[in-house]
Amino acid sequence: MWKNSICLALLITINQVWAQQSNNNFKYESAHNLILNTHLSLDWYGDVFFYRWDTGNGTAIYRGDAKKKKSPELIFEEQDVRETLIRSGYEVADDWKIYGFEANEKSTTIRFRFDGKKMDFDWKKRRLREATEDEPNAPRKSQWSVQSSWKKFNADSSAYIFARGHQLYIHRASTGEEIQLSTDGNLHYSFNISGNRPVDSLKSNSTNANWAGRYIVSWREDKRQVEDMSVLINLHQPRPILRTYKFPIPGDTAITKFKVEIWDSETLEKKDVDIVTEEDQRLILPGQLVNGRTYLHAPRLGSHEAFVYFLRRNRQNNRVELCRLDFAAAKVKVLIDEVTDPHINEQLFSVHILPETGDVLFWSERTGYGQFHRYDQDGNRLNRVGPKGDYVVGGIHYLDTASRAVFLEVYGFQKDSNPYYKQYLRCDLDSEYGKLITIEPYHHQIKLSDNKKYFLGQSSAIDQPGRYVLRDTTGRLLMSLGQADPSRLKDAGWRAPEKVEVLAADQHTKLYGLLYKPADFDASAVYPVIASVYPGPQDDFVPRGFTVDDNYHQSLADLGYVVVQVPSRGSSPLRGLRFHSHSYGNMRDYALEDNKLAIETLAKDRPYMDLNRVGIFGHSGGGFMSATALLTYPDFYKVAVAASGNYDPNIYTQWWGETYHGVSPNGKPGYIPTTLELASNLKGKLLLITGDIDVNVHPAQTFRLAEALIKADKYFDMMVLPGKDHGLGDKYYQNLIRNYFLLHLNNNNDQEVQK
Repeated sequence: MWKNSICLALLITINQVWAQQSNNNFKYESAHNLILNTHLSLDWYGDVFFYRWDTGNGTAIYRGDAKKKKSPELIFEEQDVRETLIRSGYEVADDWKIYGFEANEKSTTIRFRFDGKKMDFDWKKRRLREATEDEPNAPRKSQWSVQSSWKKFNADSSAYIFARGHQLYIHRASTGEEIQLSTDGNLHYSFNISGNRPVDSLKSNSTNANWAGRYIVSWREDKRQVEDMSVLINLHQPRPILRTYKFPIPGDTAITKFKVEIWDSETLEKKDVDIVTEEDQRLILPGQLVNGRTYLHAPRLGSHEAFVYFLRRNRQNNRVELCRLDFAAAKVKVLIDEVTDPHINEQLFSVHILPETGDVLFWSERTGYGQFHRYDQDGNRLNRVGPKGDYVVGGIHYLDTASRAVFLEVYGFQKDSNPYYKQYLRCDLDSEYGKLITIEPYHHQIKLSDNKKYFLGQSSAIDQPGRYVLRDTTGRLLMSLGQADPSRLKDAGWRAPEKVEVLAADQHTKLYGLLYKPADFDASAVYPVIASVYPGPQDDFVPRGFTVDDNYHQSLADLGYVVVQVPSRGSSPLRGLRFHSHSYGNMRDYALEDNKLAIETLAKDRPYMDLNRVGIFGHSGGGFMSATALLTYPDFYKVAVAASGNYDPNIYTQWWGETYHGVSPNGKPGYIPTTLELASNLKGKLLLITGDIDVNVHPAQTFRLAEALIKADKYFDMMVLPGKDHGLGDKYYQNLIRNYFLLHLNNNNDQEVQK
């Protein structure tokens, strides 16, 4: 056990050295200021638009006319307004800027605020005057009566519903009668919007039930049997306290249940809805956030007096149904039933109910590539939306039901382009016709004009700052608006990372990544290699558009490393079902072989990469992968920094493990392989980092790996960051990573420690 005490002394030594250093190696933090026009925004007035442009010597204001398709006209510079203000006797601060103004497509005057006043500037005549203040609007009587916020009224305000304690009540305005509708409300199974914590049984509060015409609809989650997880808040004053929360894990028998009840507000008759058809189904309402995103875009519960749409999916997460609940009959109709093996795409799956027609846009990977299919309101398939092909639709950018058109984000549509580059299709809703409206083979962002006739397109790559064009919504180029200028950034010594492509271990799948070199790179020198990793499956966190120092990779490279970021198979939802589901049944190990092979492949024609000194680091899933890689290939990876890793997926969140690894084959927990089982393989240097109040990846994950290493009599280092949740990305954390590599990967303990 004495070996592990050394880690405390080592980290104390590091901290003492930091305190004596003044070097700051976050030199790119303000580097975006060295790039001119990293962003562009157009202010629209019909077909006319205005925008600001940084010339390097100041800010110029341009005016363009999309309909006339003429190049934008420089109408004035910010300095012109400043000089006019000074000539007019106003005092102008040195750092004053026009941050916003109002204009008119038919006028040569702009209106802006200065020193609390409205000013009109005629950019043709270069004249300035104080604007006449508009007469204040006469006070208007609100159309809404002042009501207690906890009262939910029906449409004619003849009754309202509310919660008292955990129960549901109705109050009739005509009689003043108050009627209790429920008796089974309870903590974690409540009619009270605050029902996941103890509530005052005598206090009235808002209810989670809703009005739908004459009906009262309650849609409750029952979490009473779901197990708890807790973290100790050590920094709480005057004494530590416990934070406890519901946290189901893979293999749990008790999970969230659902109950739906409908009352007729006139007769008070109650009907219980048979809302699920099999054990452990999950229900999702319109607009409900699940794992941070909305799956069902449809009228909210209560918006329609007759019915509500909802999604129902099974525990394995490979089957999803679009359903409609009829309130009067209290019956559920299944409109669409979709099975996707081994699991649905959590990040991209969505359903959209179109207004007016009730048509359904349903995202499906039935061809192996996620695309939208259109159904009628009864669930009959009508057509695919967009042309046939092996590309992925990432989402709907804009839906124009009037012209029956939809603008889709797509990936992999151009076969010779990087499949991670976002591009846009304009498609017909009623056919499979679609046209690519962003032609350039780069990563794109678009923003539609206010009248939806045009769009501003920005295209970039990791080594190519933004280029701006204006197109109409058919994709026809109207004009070029310019390009961001990185000259000053390059003059300061910055270099873009190299885009790299390698084959995965199957010798078929292309992997696309980045390679960062030191700013003072010398091709004749030899550099240690550091892999930055995140295995997904929901994202690989590799930037595709232009960025200066993503995740401080360039800053790390500038310390004398080659930093490699090449995502493995299974790391992204953007490349189709087969690629995305590569992790299934192999959550611990699926990304490792590809990462090792990618580094070896890149080094074959890059003799400056030293394969005898390879490090690896990552956070969360990347921490899990880093520690596992060090223990799986101990003769290849020599140093690892693993932060907030889910080293034991069996105690991580249930939906993650059961979706991406699979449901327990025997219905029992503890079935997913862990990093802990590899502890005896440790040969190199390992630093474990965790926050002590992480409610996403519990610190127990790190403590359990630490215990396994101790039992295996292995030396390692560990840092617990007090008061830190899952997000760790401050300078102290970044320097933990840098200094650990400086101390151990360079084979030189005299390296200057970074502060």
